[in-house]
Amino acid sequence: MENYHLSQTPDGWELKKAGAVRASKRASTKQELVGLLADFFDGKTGSVKIHKADGTIEEERTYPRSTDPRRSKG
Repeated sequence: MENYHLSQTPDGWELKKAGAVRASKRASTKQELVGLLADFFDGKTGSVKIHKADGTIEEERTYPRSTDPRRSKG
């Protein structure tokens, strides 16, 4: 399973694979980028850590949902 981070940049928000230099997706708002996640992960498995503007982790999502650990609250 690939790990991604959704975080704020000076130009907006980006989804970046852990360890990557370039962003996989970009958007002007966090809400817009979160709305693109399901389509981006269609046919893929991955985990996304969604950060707040201050850099702390707000939540973590797993795609597809069926790959969530059984004891996950989410």
